[in-house]
Amino acid sequence: MTTIDGRGHAYNGMPASDLGEQGWESPWSGPNGGQCVQTKQLADGRVALRQSTDPAGPALIYTPEEITAFVAGVKRGLADHLTNG
Repeated sequence: MTTIDGRGHAYNGMPASDLGEQGWESPWSGPNGGQCVQTKQLADGRVALRQSTDPAGPALIYTPEEITAFVAGVKRGLADHLTNG
């Protein structure tokens, strides 16, 4: 079930729980006490992200191109500053 925003689309910041509980994955989980980013492929090809510890919290919705650019940037080290204490 996808929440309707007046135009029939999932939207950035919508409650992740409105996207349903099926289909969420934890591709980046690790030894972090169960806190991870979860992803869900939407029917229109976009990708939703949510925080696993807040499954009803806001979902961020990205296009496949945005996800591709993000992953490519991480692989090139462009996000390394985010993990430096």
